[in-house]
Amino acid sequence: MTLARIPHHVAIVMDGNGRWATRRFLPRVAGHKKGMDALRACVKHCGERGVKVLTVFAFSSENWNRPPEEVSSLMELLAAALAREVPQLNVEGVRIHFVGDRAQLSEKVRAGLAQAEAATAGNQRLVFNICFNYGGRWDIAQAAAKLAARGEAITEQSLDRAMALAHVPDPDLVIRTGGERRLSNFLLWQAAYAELYFSDKLWPEFDAAALDDALADYAARERRFGKTSEQVTPPAAKRVA
Repeated sequence: MTLARIPHHVAIVMDGNGRWATRRFLPRVAGHKKGMDALRACVKHCGERGVKVLTVFAFSSENWNRPPEEVSSLMELLAAALAREVPQLNVEGVRIHFVGDRAQLSEKVRAGLAQAEAATAGNQRLVFNICFNYGGRWDIAQAAAKLAARGEAITEQSLDRAMALAHVPDPDLVIRTGGERRLSNFLLWQAAYAELYFSDKLWPEFDAAALDDALADYAARERRFGKTSEQVTPPAAKRVA
């Protein structure tokens, strides 16, 4: 696999934490903790492989419907992860963005997100987008509302600029673990031309070798963007802001 065939932007639906724990007769929170280990390793491997943007679906707007104790545990895990992981991510040149509706989050959580973003704002090795309380439909709606409030015409171009992920190019590769074959309201606008890759591995089992398999599968595909095979040339990459 050559560097030219490495996707610029990889997005991941990290599915299967709860099932991983259940199969081992463990509480679901144990699966989420194990999933954090897998995510830490994934960030590291993406940076080593030359991926420039990594976006993960950490907590969807629908996840509020889960049992209250699980939601509370996820919030606690996020707070602990920020305290533990951000200093090391900063050393590794990772810039963190939290993407999603922060209105429902506690003041403490919102402050933690803002601090993590500020601490890593100058880093350029890898942009790490964490979609938290995010939904693709919410993203489209908030972008349209933003344009309407400014009195701007709603076009494809203006909507694109108003999206929550406007600071990075659209994903080249969307990976979903856990054996499901759907997007589940993740990056509905941005994934319009993404290559999709589905893995039967549960997220805590998705290691460096599994990521390499996904990257190799991507490298073998021909991306035409509506053109014929004879016309295909590598699309111009947007620059990360």
